[in-house]
Amino acid sequence: MSETSGKITPRKAIVEPIVHPSKLNPTLQITMFQLNGNFMEWSQFVRIVMKSKRKMKYILRTSPPPSINDPKYEHWEAKNSMGDADVICGGPPCQGISGYNRHRNADSPFDDERNRQIIVFMDIVNFLKPKYVLMENVVDILQFAKGSVGRYALSRLVRMNYQARLGIMAAGCYGLPQYRLRVFFWGAHPDERLPQFALPTHDVILKYGAPTAFERNIVAYDEGQSPDLEKALVLGDAIADLPPVSNNETREQMSYRRPPETEFQKYIRATKWEMMGSACKGTRKAEKSVLYDHLPLPLNEDDYLRVCRIPKKKGANFRDLPGVVVGANNVARRDPKTEMELPSGKQMVPDYALNFSEGKSTKPFARLWWDETVPTVLTKPDPHCQAYLHPEQDRVLTVRESARLQGFPDYYKFCGQVKERYCQIGNAVAVPVARALGYAMGLAVQKLSRAEPLLTLPPKFSHSTTAQLLQASVSDA
Repeated sequence: MSETSGKITPRKAIVEPIVHPSKLNPTLQITMFQLNGNFMEWSQFVRIVMKSKRKMKYILRTSPPPSINDPKYEHWEAKNSMGDADVICGGPPCQGISGYNRHRNADSPFDDERNRQIIVFMDIVNFLKPKYVLMENVVDILQFAKGSVGRYALSRLVRMNYQARLGIMAAGCYGLPQYRLRVFFWGAHPDERLPQFALPTHDVILKYGAPTAFERNIVAYDEGQSPDLEKALVLGDAIADLPPVSNNETREQMSYRRPPETEFQKYIRATKWEMMGSACKGTRKAEKSVLYDHLPLPLNEDDYLRVCRIPKKKGANFRDLPGVVVGANNVARRDPKTEMELPSGKQMVPDYALNFSEGKSTKPFARLWWDETVPTVLTKPDPHCQAYLHPEQDRVLTVRESARLQGFPDYYKFCGQVKERYCQIGNAVAVPVARALGYAMGLAVQKLSRAEPLLTLPPKFSHSTTAQLLQASVSDA
């Protein structure tokens, strides 16, 4: 319970399933807490659960959460019985399911321990019996092994007597220059309102579709409707205001150098207080306009020399390197007449680029362009197999540029090694999508949601601060 303005209000319990820190070895404790206070690799969690015979514990994060520098974690409490949790949410990792995994087990997907994380997630739900459940995953969960993993998740919710709802949401539909399709499962106790899915606020440049069998689960307006959507965002809308940096940039923070140019840039640069208003803990302070995490994962010497030869134009990729010819069948091959070697003795045009997708791909060492969108921000900025080069600079997109494509405000600082920061960003639910889901859940908790599966968000929702949304709601009232 917590006191606000003289009133006693219940504190919602949102459970993050982990093993009690006191039961872990020091290395694993560091893995859990060094990045953002509650980080843990799910594969490690599942390995502990599957091999351990001791009773599992669940940790409740109360408000305010513990500082990552607080060794005592005094605000964490064990939760061991039904009804202790109001909400369980999470995204069991998808390495065993993802299409990027070339060694997937389609015949028996749950023989792969990486896919058992969904079983563990549902076991936690079954143990604690929360009022609400929200699970996120990649679209491959509905395609791989005839969708058996996704069907399992939905059937477990129904079997546990939860109301259940499945929706496929595209991040670009909520104000990002990234398509990024993801699947969400809502579950609600029979006595609660089942949260709705929020309809798109923005047009989007299509990159790929949902599985045919689940097309009706795409969160979208009907074909006959003519919604007044905001225009699709592109790369330039999100990152064109950021200062240039080199492949070897090491500064953790810097100044912006130029004012924001688009509505998205103005919103994403807002301070924490401007973004969250009264929801921001502590007193308001004068916040400096500082840019964090604007540094890339450095390319090695060979790759850097290759990237420097990629033209700074739309559509440029490894096929523009000297030593490549493209046949009538759109297959790239090496041209022995113009072959070049790097100072290391390796070929300017690597074999893996020529062999990727049987020589028909244009993704290796491809530059993004200002008027394009990104299909999906991944956990590793690898130019060997994806378009992830800056349009006009010889490097991959920085941590901050990647974070903006996911909708993280600029005040949000990432921790750990540069590789780990990319991983945190790529594994996250896009922030505007998370806000839309949170808005829907807030309505359900207050018994304001309706029976229909879809809802319309307030105008300018995706790029409005908390204060702006509250002001709009008061005006409407």
